[in-house]
Amino acid sequence: MTILALSGLIRPLLEPRLPEGLDVRWFMTKEEALKAVPEAEIGWFDMYEQDAMAETLRAATNLKWLNSIYAGLDFLPMDVLIERGITVTNGAGINALTIAEYVVMGMLNIAKGYRDVVRAQERREWLLDSPGKRELAGSKALLLGYGAIGKLIKPRLEGFDVDVTVVRRTPAEGVLTPDQWRDKLGEFDWVILAVPATPETDGMIGAAELAAMKLDAVLVNIARGAVIDQPALVDALTAKTIGGAFLDVTTPEPLPADHPLWALDNAHITMHLSGRAQDKMFQRSADRFLDNLDKYLKGEPIGPIFDPALGY
Repeated sequence: MTILALSGLIRPLLEPRLPEGLDVRWFMTKEEALKAVPEAEIGWFDMYEQDAMAETLRAATNLKWLNSIYAGLDFLPMDVLIERGITVTNGAGINALTIAEYVVMGMLNIAKGYRDVVRAQERREWLLDSPGKRELAGSKALLLGYGAIGKLIKPRLEGFDVDVTVVRRTPAEGVLTPDQWRDKLGEFDWVILAVPATPETDGMIGAAELAAMKLDAVLVNIARGAVIDQPALVDALTAKTIGGAFLDVTTPEPLPADHPLWALDNAHITMHLSGRAQDKMFQRSADRFLDNLDKYLKGEPIGPIFDPALGY
């Protein structure tokens, strides 16, 4: 009998729909997980604490397939996944739609100065002019990362007549390769980061890249905080050598209350909420898992596959 160890967070959406003949062991706490997973062949270990998930994975010595709602799994021990040959399916694409919408929202917010409009309403002050006068139409955006999220960002921005240039390894028209984009940074009004968290992308936007951007260019990060050299970004925003930053992610998270980013008026911080701005995340994840479970039990391929050697 196939043994599954599954997080109780997803239980209401899974239990009524699971096929018969499975030994399912539910858990809610790390302590319950550590008891449930040693014999499990299939695991879904998502909990609120990432350290607990990593410890649970180490205890799952018979695991063949690990599923997660998370797209980025850099907090898990990659060496364990590689050494044990565990197949990993992640949440790539589950939140892509709402994150893409968040990017458009952030860009419009900054372009139109909407934060200042909200503040004026709170003061009950009738503004006589718009605090933001930028138009998305005719502007140019550099999109680094063309996975599930990037592929939804591009057409949405094109709907606003934004000229979008993608960075990816395969050369094509309207595409820059990884060795080309830095020399072109000064051409773009928006620089959007939608890359996976890997050693290659760690700190990819640093002081040199920020200095190469236009004075009014805006940096948009919905990837991971670590892809930006955050002290260098604080310096650039303080000196106003770039126009601003829309940051759904920071280092660390939560951002400490005394961090200088909070006080910068050209920094827009959205507390890693982009993927949560929806009510379908868990339902989509449950549907995908059940579809994969059916395929797994039939010996058919499952996906999307996370490669621990690559980090995405």
